[in-house]
Amino acid sequence: MSVEVLVNDYRNGYLENIHPGHICGVNATGIIKYKVGDTEHWTFLRSALKPIQAIPAIANHIQEHFKLTNRETSLIAASHRGEELHIDELEKLLDKIGVAEEELLCHPTYPLNSRAKEALLKKNQPKRKLYHNCSGKHLGMLALAKVLGVNTEGYFELEHPVQQEILIALSSISGCSIDQIRMGVDGCGVPVYALPLKFLANTYLRFARPELICDQSIQDAVIKITSMMNEHPEIISGTNAICTSLLMDDNIVAKGGAQGVYCFGLKEEKLGFSLKVMDGSEEQWPLIVASILEQIEYKNQDTIQRLYNLSQKEIYNDNNKLVGNKKAVFKLVEV
Repeated sequence: MSVEVLVNDYRNGYLENIHPGHICGVNATGIIKYKVGDTEHWTFLRSALKPIQAIPAIANHIQEHFKLTNRETSLIAASHRGEELHIDELEKLLDKIGVAEEELLCHPTYPLNSRAKEALLKKNQPKRKLYHNCSGKHLGMLALAKVLGVNTEGYFELEHPVQQEILIALSSISGCSIDQIRMGVDGCGVPVYALPLKFLANTYLRFARPELICDQSIQDAVIKITSMMNEHPEIISGTNAICTSLLMDDNIVAKGGAQGVYCFGLKEEKLGFSLKVMDGSEEQWPLIVASILEQIEYKNQDTIQRLYNLSQKEIYNDNNKLVGNKKAVFKLVEV
């Protein structure tokens, strides 16, 4: 397996850590145009799967059925940080869909956003399933089960109609046949899938260019989902997050997942990218994506600057003293 270093960490000028990984970029025909490392590396999508998991729900008109706003609906594709703006909309989803919080499989937790978590701890508030970053996705699955007229119990099992609809959508949009897709269980308990990295890039190419999708119902759903993601970027992730920063750019559709996987599509350029940091870390994403955009001469400098503002290129210690730096060291190979 060919793995290349994506980012180096330096302390006082000396190499301390390396972050190896893979990058794949495909063009409008699905042909690999850019690469670093192994474009065939099997990669679990983790939360980068969420926009795909939202496709059957949107295609089966849960938004119209439950009279959901775009802001509320965008949560089904989100990895929210449990901030007040997220919880307000999640409470509305619970009420409109008509499910109890206890019906969600995801485990009770505190918000990922540190300020939101600290505020709850100061008030001695308990953990909730709604605070889990996947709760919006689970509500979307329960809503789909209701619209399909199937039992909501076991909605997270692979053989359940909700999960089968998601698997079909993933195969259709990625171009990877169902019998090739590898399966696992995600952190929140629902099925998660692994595909070669090139198929992840192809998936996000089609999110950026939905006219490339042959199935009309999936194409229509993708158009709605991406529109909502760009319309409400802060809902998809949260304050000072990479997804929020990228989705503020209407030319970009982007979503990350646990263990170092990140995907994005560029509409005007007709490109889809996927990357996997092999040590599973996420801190390098802004630096890596900014470097990709610079190397392909992306024109929106504001987007690149937002990423660099998030990248924490300079390393400070607990006393706020500058002690090192991070540097993207990979070069995209144009195929």
